[in-house]
Amino acid sequence: MQEARPESVSHRYVFYIPGYDPEAKTRYRLLFVREWARYTKRFGGRREISRAQTSEDGLVQSWTVSPPDQGDGAETRYDVLLWDDIVAADFARSRFLSVALLVVGTLHMILIGLLFRFYRLNWKYGNVILYPFVMVILLTALSLVIGVTVHAHLGDAFGHSLRWPLWVSLPLAVVAGIVWIKAIEAFLNRVFFWQLLNDWVFNWQHGQGMRPDYERRLDAFAAHILSSLAARAAAGEATDEVMIVGHSSGGLTAVEVAARVLARDGTIGTSGANLSLVTLGSGLPLVAMQPAATRLRAEIAGLVTERRIVWCDFHAPQDWMNFPGFNPLQHLGLELHGQPVANPLVRSARFRDLICPETYRRVRFRPFRMHFQFLLANERPGAYDFFAMTLGPRRLREQVLAPAACPEREPALPL
Repeated sequence: MQEARPESVSHRYVFYIPGYDPEAKTRYRLLFVREWARYTKRFGGRREISRAQTSEDGLVQSWTVSPPDQGDGAETRYDVLLWDDIVAADFARSRFLSVALLVVGTLHMILIGLLFRFYRLNWKYGNVILYPFVMVILLTALSLVIGVTVHAHLGDAFGHSLRWPLWVSLPLAVVAGIVWIKAIEAFLNRVFFWQLLNDWVFNWQHGQGMRPDYERRLDAFAAHILSSLAARAAAGEATDEVMIVGHSSGGLTAVEVAARVLARDGTIGTSGANLSLVTLGSGLPLVAMQPAATRLRAEIAGLVTERRIVWCDFHAPQDWMNFPGFNPLQHLGLELHGQPVANPLVRSARFRDLICPETYRRVRFRPFRMHFQFLLANERPGAYDFFAMTLGPRRLREQVLAPAACPEREPALPL
């Protein structure tokens, strides 16, 4: 059981897991540096950020953030655990196969009633889930219209047509119905069609136990965390808090990795460094609520009753792509076998309090921009503060439960 340690954190090790993103290798380093610069302009506390280094296997990108010259704060080692190669492989597969998987997965979720449960949890996310499916229907309908029109004008359906033979006009009609979709590829990418399609397919496949490549990566991440901490201890380097952070689909990954870390090392979190888990804007229900995801629900149940770790789940009602108010205890029907509840602490990031009204009006209808607010610099002080959490002097538990930081926080689950 973790004991409360009120002393300041001087050395923190953050393992950050991005969401379903094919560009993670370049995105999160730049995002961190840019937003930290903005943060320091508003709140002060400049620090040195080292050059990023990528591991030989390409799975980890690391840098360090120095402690502040003045004031409190932790020296932080920051490891980004990468799985963008898996995402890129999904993007590289046949478009026809991706669409077929989307249709099968969506119809499956509709037939078992799970899509309606998602809508009840957050109608905005329900719309995001259904969006690629509706787009497929519209694109298919438009392709048929274009194909029929081409065939009609090339064949002998109208008196003014070219009266080409059927064996010529029909294949050209099919080609025209496909080519126009290829021609609007840039538009489809701008409206995040393929991103959301592949993301949903991945979550459905994972819930059905069809992603052994991802399962192997979870094991690799857990091994990296444990070996990194062991090497740090062997070198005599202090660590006050170990923090596993996941955003979006990475929130699910962080949960699964944390469960594996705890299962492999029975001593971690019992003494020395505190072990913390932070899930930001997580899509955890997308997989955990699928009937076939029994292993994941068992892992979540273990975390819910595990006192060696502090788990805080942050959501935001303004974010279209998370589930505000979701709590695994209430919505997953977990088997706790009579053990007392220790986790998670469920909190709202309250984006309206963190960004200026002008900014909020500008970004409120931009789902991805709002979704990434979890990782961006605050414009105003607030209870949720990504950089205070990862670079500041307080442990996660103290940060989340501090009355000054959370004047209107939700009732805490028993610890």
